[in-house]
Amino acid sequence: MSFQFQPYSPAPEFATQAAYFSMEFALDQALKTYSGGLGFLAGSHMRSAYELKQNLIGIGMLWTYGYYDQGRNEDQTMRADFRLKSYSFLEDTGLIFPITIHGAEVKVKALYLAPDTFGTAPMFFLTTDIPENDYISRTITHYLYDADTAARVAQSIVLGVGGGKLLDLLGVRMHTYHLNEGHGLPLAFYLYEKHGRSLEEVQKRLVFTTHTPELAGNEEHAMKLLTDMTFFGNIPADEIRRVARVDHSDILNYTLTALRFARKANAVSKVHGIVANDMWGSYEGICPIIPITNAQNGTYWRDPALHAALEANDDQALLARKRELKKELFDFVADQTGTLLDPDVLTVVWARRFAGYKRADLILRHFERFAQMVANQDRPVQIIWAGKPYPKDYGAIGMFNDIIQRTKQFKSCAVLTGYELGLSALLKKGSDIWLNTPRFPREASGTSGMTAAMNACLSLSIPDGWIPEFVRHGENGFMLPLANLNEPEHVKDDTEAKGVLDVLEQEILPLYYDEPAAFLAIAKTAMREVEPQFESHRMATEYYEKMYNA
Repeated sequence: MSFQFQPYSPAPEFATQAAYFSMEFALDQALKTYSGGLGFLAGSHMRSAYELKQNLIGIGMLWTYGYYDQGRNEDQTMRADFRLKSYSFLEDTGLIFPITIHGAEVKVKALYLAPDTFGTAPMFFLTTDIPENDYISRTITHYLYDADTAARVAQSIVLGVGGGKLLDLLGVRMHTYHLNEGHGLPLAFYLYEKHGRSLEEVQKRLVFTTHTPELAGNEEHAMKLLTDMTFFGNIPADEIRRVARVDHSDILNYTLTALRFARKANAVSKVHGIVANDMWGSYEGICPIIPITNAQNGTYWRDPALHAALEANDDQALLARKRELKKELFDFVADQTGTLLDPDVLTVVWARRFAGYKRADLILRHFERFAQMVANQDRPVQIIWAGKPYPKDYGAIGMFNDIIQRTKQFKSCAVLTGYELGLSALLKKGSDIWLNTPRFPREASGTSGMTAAMNACLSLSIPDGWIPEFVRHGENGFMLPLANLNEPEHVKDDTEAKGVLDVLEQEILPLYYDEPAAFLAIAKTAMREVEPQFESHRMATEYYEKMYNA
């Protein structure tokens, strides 16, 4: 084998050899291997692993067309574009090896991302889009989260079995395999076969992170489909039914199965820890689920000049830099939309993956009141939206387009396309208020507000995910009042939409315009307090202490 895998020397406290399997990684704007929050989180984890010199290897997928490029139609509505991606910085390992999908041999090729390229743990990306495969096999790694069910099942086999086999080919003596979400579940069956079909031997080696209470993130399929796809390798379906405790429905849930094959699992915030234990705790044979709250990498996300001003306690320099950052964002907004915003005006941003439960349009629900607020010249406010729906989530795409139509009459509103790492950074550094309005308790963690806080932008949020661990209302951010959980959803939406406008009009706008020193003090408190608790060195360290070494 010509490829020599020689990563950096690990720090002694992180010497345990671990591998981190994730369907998506957001490492750099140039590498299109992610869709949203799961990828952002995995990317920050890999950066902190590098900075801490952890003995960790990242295993991901090389998507030929990435996720998709979010563009616009002639009427400004959203369009999903798919373009071929190529990367000179990924090293060809020369490793091509067979796995079995749907009873047929499929060749997998591994490419290597060296640690110094983007400042990450050493990483391998798997692809089936090579001349050695037939056309159908090549398409398996074309699109992240392919809408076709069989293709998505095949992708899971490539990640899990392909990643497990790659580590064996490299001769890496692995102590812990970490599944980031259930996508790579076939790894559990690969290990089960490798270790003499002993569940206990798999449990010694496997840990698992569950990221969401949402159904789409807890995939499940009929045993017949999975068996037909060779999801379980050579293990008979009846043995899987017995070991994984598949019930009479004959449907295998990825999350539940991972919880049964892992020795330990984690939820991604304290609130989510409660929700996850409520969801899964009554099932027999699951491992403990502990909370390890998600976090983001400060080196990548924080603006150095803002932090220098904070350290020097130089308020004028901090305000001047914040104004520059707003101007940079607004130049981008003007270029894309033709809307020219004012750096001296309070700027609210809602930006994250577009999904119905995240309620991007909640602030528009009481529309006449919203219109009055954005038209007010005494205490003006500007609002920007950004985010990518899944390309086949027509409800979310409809909401995205509806927001464009409803707000185009206002000179102080803009909807942006192309929400990737670069734009995400611009928005966090160039906004004053980071709006987060998910339906409680469906946002397991949500990390965008962490990186906003690193850049003097304050959360205005439903108390879901990580928010209750951080925000103290009026001291380092703002919390939205929750509706009664037993009310119908439209009643909850009405109540919480009113709360957004109430807090903005009655607390945030008066503070920003009438007491700018007090507003700045809150922003500085947020900057100081978000780190180190919500910086990913803490998270990456906790994974070693509570999961890998436990």
